[in-house]
Amino acid sequence: MEALKQELKESILEALNLEEFTVADINDTDPLFGDGLGLDSIDALELIVLLDKDYGIKLTDPEESKSIFKSVEVLASYVEANRKK
Repeated sequence: MEALKQELKESILEALNLEEFTVADINDTDPLFGDGLGLDSIDALELIVLLDKDYGIKLTDPEESKSIFKSVEVLASYVEANRKK
């Protein structure tokens, strides 16, 4: 699970061009939106594309997406349980 969290952090930083952050800046339990990384709805769309492309996970329910993107820890647990790739 730790390797997946690391991979997700790297993917998030790369996909969203968050050059002001490093992997070390992202705590597993920090919120991705709002006070954490400060992501917005456009970033959420990018994360949905990333999950589909990298893990074969298709998210269609906005409410489900909101809960999945709560933190890297929650996202990693979801990916581990639902990945197709």
